[in-house]
Amino acid sequence: MHVSWEGRWGWRRGGLLQERDKRAKWNGIPNLLQKLHESSHPNSDLSHAHSFLKVLSSHLSMEAMSFVTEDRKTAQESTFPNTHTFDLFGGVDVSLTFLIPDTNVCVTTVNDDLVKDCLSVLYNCCICTEGVTKSLASRDDFVLFLFTLMTNKKTFLQTATLIEDILGVKKEMIHLEGIPNLSGLVQSFDQQQLANFCRILSVTISEPDVGNDDKHTLLAKNAQQKRNSSPSRAEVNQVTLLNIPGFIERLCKLATRKVSEATGANFLQELEDWYTWLDNALVLDALMQMATEEAEQSNIFSLSLPESSDESSLATSPLRHRLPQSMKIVHEIMYKVEVLYVLCVLLMGRQRNQVHKMLAEFRLIPGLNNLFDKLIWRKYTASNHVVHGQNENCDCSPEISFKIQFLRLLQSFSDHHENKYLLLNSQELNELSAISMKANIPEVEALVNTDRSLVCDGKKGLLTRLLAVMKREPPDSSFRFWQARAVESFLRGATSYADQMFLLKRGLLEHILFCIIDSGCTSRDVLQSYFDLLGELMKFNIDAFKRFNKYVNTPEKFRTFLTQINSSLVDSNMLVRCIVLSLDRFEMVEVLSECCLLSYMARVENRLSFLFRLINIINVQTLTQENVSCLNTSLVILMLARRKAKLPFYLNALREKEYTEKYPGCLLNNFHNLLRFWQRHYLNKDKDSTCLENSSCIPFSYWKETVSVLLGPDRTSLCAIASYIDEPFMDLDRDLLED
Repeated sequence: MHVSWEGRWGWRRGGLLQERDKRAKWNGIPNLLQKLHESSHPNSDLSHAHSFLKVLSSHLSMEAMSFVTEDRKTAQESTFPNTHTFDLFGGVDVSLTFLIPDTNVCVTTVNDDLVKDCLSVLYNCCICTEGVTKSLASRDDFVLFLFTLMTNKKTFLQTATLIEDILGVKKEMIHLEGIPNLSGLVQSFDQQQLANFCRILSVTISEPDVGNDDKHTLLAKNAQQKRNSSPSRAEVNQVTLLNIPGFIERLCKLATRKVSEATGANFLQELEDWYTWLDNALVLDALMQMATEEAEQSNIFSLSLPESSDESSLATSPLRHRLPQSMKIVHEIMYKVEVLYVLCVLLMGRQRNQVHKMLAEFRLIPGLNNLFDKLIWRKYTASNHVVHGQNENCDCSPEISFKIQFLRLLQSFSDHHENKYLLLNSQELNELSAISMKANIPEVEALVNTDRSLVCDGKKGLLTRLLAVMKREPPDSSFRFWQARAVESFLRGATSYADQMFLLKRGLLEHILFCIIDSGCTSRDVLQSYFDLLGELMKFNIDAFKRFNKYVNTPEKFRTFLTQINSSLVDSNMLVRCIVLSLDRFEMVEVLSECCLLSYMARVENRLSFLFRLINIINVQTLTQENVSCLNTSLVILMLARRKAKLPFYLNALREKEYTEKYPGCLLNNFHNLLRFWQRHYLNKDKDSTCLENSSCIPFSYWKETVSVLLGPDRTSLCAIASYIDEPFMDLDRDLLED
């Protein structure tokens, strides 16, 4: 609890404050704050105030730096006595009087250096004392006012750093529309400032984290969406950004601009040394700004480069010898991480098509392709960290974060969108056309409509480059997860034989099988991504199944493959779905003899075994975005059975399984509830239904019809689940779908 202003200074009479200061080891901070407060009145000499603030700043900055360099998890408030004393005696309030209009000081007379030091003092307090950050975050007027300070280049970094810290703890996301003249502010930024501003924007356009997405049930999410049907604040902020003229174009330029290539022999170690104490991109900027100011005083060189400057002017400057080359590279990498994150979030938003059109127009993909070998994947970077979700905080090194963000962007860009062909170059597009012609099938419309002027340049497109580095990755590297997701997104949607053959010709199937069977990979995330990719690569493609049989050429290999599939059906069920769908499409005895995988799935007892387990591992309360695919795979098996008039046989088999396991009604009651949820979930979501139809080549009307038949109330119907549950075990009326 803070001491009142009167209490803070009233006890100074009689030397009590000085005496207490010595015993408590306050380092004269209360006395300095009193002098600073007295200097904040109108007509005071602000040079005196600035001198007091500088002394106070030196006390706080040492503690803030120790917080940045030490393990934050073990840091306690008692570790930062100077910051605690500064806050206790009203240091935050008195500092604000030099910043905010309509306080005691005539702000127009406050010089930039004083404002800069006030901001630094506040930031140092926020670093060490969370209560200060939360207090400032609760003042909406102050938060919006801070954005107006960003117009001044001299105070930009300090302002941006403080805003980022405050927004990180703010309970409610700010409205970007509320920032005075936001469009003019953003347009006034140079490219360096805009990159740093992206770090702030990322907090304002991402949906708030409420835990791991995969562990949030669909039941809870659906209930939340029902309560909040209007666009979220993050979605509104995304629209606000897209309406700023030139915003996306400038981000594309930032994402694709080049940096100097020269690095020292021990670059990786040097980079890690920098990263151990550089808290974030803004801290790094501050360090570079200090070096710039020092150079300016000596009339050496200014780092304030115009947008047209390239890396050569920086590399040849005298200042270059003061800053390690690796530092300049990591500087650019950290910028690009923030820019790619913002672009990725916008790509996944409601304005996806608008963003896609702009990214294509401003040649983001060809630009990234040109950077791939020289910057993005110029060297191997070890990565065995835990796979993070899209909005999760990541403590990875800059290089690892950069690679992951790049792969996330590719995944979002390719997923169910015709612009995916921009990841290829002209020769590769011609190859796709030739594959279609040889197979005597029409080219897909998206390929025909691709603007050749917007595709990748050079000998290889971005997708081909990605495949090359994917094959060199160690088995358990978490990069494999994101690489597989990016390649899979290229295949997702309506199945394209030409797309599959393009990847098969580059040895992708053999590489995936090696990773699953022979590499010793144990990462469930990586294995799941490879199962999903394998499913998309093989679906409806007889050539792929023949290649599978050629690689899996011994009973031992096939057993290992099945063991991997059966070890976690949540991870492998998309591949199971692919095999079942392909088997139904081929329907030829000679085909079954050519592939052990198809002949295995052709045996009805094996399909039933998968069906039992798929239904048994999920229920309405535990359904998530991660495991709902198990429900859809079980439905695919039953839809195909229904087409052949074998649905009663499968339902009766489920009933017999219940009695064998001595749990009559358990499996079928659970499945009935799951299908009721399915109706509520999918019949109101156009995108999900489109995905189901495209991925299965089964009209969504047939999905709906099959579910309705299975849920039919007529106990005389041989296709209704209710007919197979004996009356004493009937539990269909209980509504488990309400939250």
